[in-house]
Amino acid sequence: MFDVVALGELLIDFTPAGTSPNGNVLFERNPGGAPANVLACLAKLGRKTGLIGKVGEDQFGRFLRGVLADSGIAIQGLIMDSEVNTTLAFVHLGADGDRSFSFYRKPGADTQLCPEEVAQGLLNTRIFHFGSLSLTDEPARSATLFALEGAKQEGALISYDPNLRPPLWPDLTEAKRQMLAVMHQADVLKISEEELEFLTGTKDLARGSQYLAKEYDLPMVFVTLGADGCFYRAGKTTGEVSGFRVHSIDTTGAGDGFVGGILHQILLRSKELPQWTQAELTESVRFANAIGALVTTKKGAIPAMPSLGEIEELLVGD
Repeated sequence: MFDVVALGELLIDFTPAGTSPNGNVLFERNPGGAPANVLACLAKLGRKTGLIGKVGEDQFGRFLRGVLADSGIAIQGLIMDSEVNTTLAFVHLGADGDRSFSFYRKPGADTQLCPEEVAQGLLNTRIFHFGSLSLTDEPARSATLFALEGAKQEGALISYDPNLRPPLWPDLTEAKRQMLAVMHQADVLKISEEELEFLTGTKDLARGSQYLAKEYDLPMVFVTLGADGCFYRAGKTTGEVSGFRVHSIDTTGAGDGFVGGILHQILLRSKELPQWTQAELTESVRFANAIGALVTTKKGAIPAMPSLGEIEELLVGD
């Protein structure tokens, strides 16, 4: 049995890497994609992980397949397709390391995963994780729903990250509809404060998280606040845990590292979600916050995932 299996995009993040002698911006090829980033974090922490997804049978796809294998992530669920190109994302960094994206995905290989291509053997997992980007297009949407149903039948805990990327949706109304359509399937929800406002219409963390938890019967909700940390809700128990102050150069993958940290803690505690104490929630969020902070101190996402030793050093030193 796997610890965590994720379905979704595996792509190339082209990250700014200085300028050429002619003054032109240089981009560095980095492996990325939110579900893959989560798995890379967990694999670094010793968890048995696997990815269900699709890349092109091109130099980028072969590179990404190699990165997964080198990271210890099972690749039997990764389809190589000669008919479509690997999805590309260009990352644009602000002065504070915060990022925006430009995507080349019309279509990208990740959107072309079909239900019959889902490796059903990987659905025998303790946790199944997915995001909303596999819901933007068919046939990947149907593949996601197929895998989600199969994982639930196997008894997996479901982790969901709505991960709003407006350029990848036909319009925001459709984005909201699709993102909420699967919300009731989740046990663990990770959402940014911007996504919370988008989906609930309020910036109020307590009110917005309460609405989602009640409306969609969510045992755990984590609202990430960037450098400020995270607000959490588990039933009537709520709290906020401050982030760590680090020298941030690239925030790509920070939220995915946070998700990896939370899922690692869930596996570690092996306890029913409604039975968690406030102390356990706070400790787990602090651990996940540390991972998110450390990811921002390096460029790229998968290459930036920290070791347990690095995480513990930050936790002890804070």
